[in-house]
Amino acid sequence: MRQNFYRTYVQAEILNADPIKLVCLLYRGALERVAEARQCQKRGDIAGRSRAVSRATAIINELMLSVDRQQGAEIAGNLIELYDYIVRCLNEGNFRQTDEPFQEAENLLGTLASAWEECVGGTSGTAGADALYAPVCYAG
Repeated sequence: MRQNFYRTYVQAEILNADPIKLVCLLYRGALERVAEARQCQKRGDIAGRSRAVSRATAIINELMLSVDRQQGAEIAGNLIELYDYIVRCLNEGNFRQTDEPFQEAENLLGTLASAWEECVGGTSGTAGADALYAPVCYAG
C-alpha cells in the first residue's frame, strides 16, 4: 500500500515536471541506485549490486543522450565526458567489487545534482540549463 502511494506520487511528480526538474529527478534516481549498489556491496549481494548498477547506468545514459550538443557547445561535451567517467566508475566498482569507485560516482552525481537543484530553486538563471537539456522536453 505504502509503496503504491510512493509510486503514484513519483509518477505525478514526473508528469508535472518541467525539463530542468526532470533532470533533477533523473539525478535523484541515479543517486538512489548508486547508494543501493553501495549497500548491496556491503551486504555481499552481488545480484542486487549488479541490478542497481545497471539501473544507475541506464539513468546516466538517458542524461547523456538528452544533452543538446549543438546548444551546449563545450559545456555539453564536458558534461558528456563526465557522465562517461561516472559510468566507468560504476562498472569498475561492480567488476572489482570495491566501494571506492561507487563513492566517486556518488560524489560526482551529488555535485551535479546540487547544481541542477540550484537551477530549479531559481538562484541561478535557467536559460543556459534549458538550452543544454532542450531535448528532455521531448524525450520525457
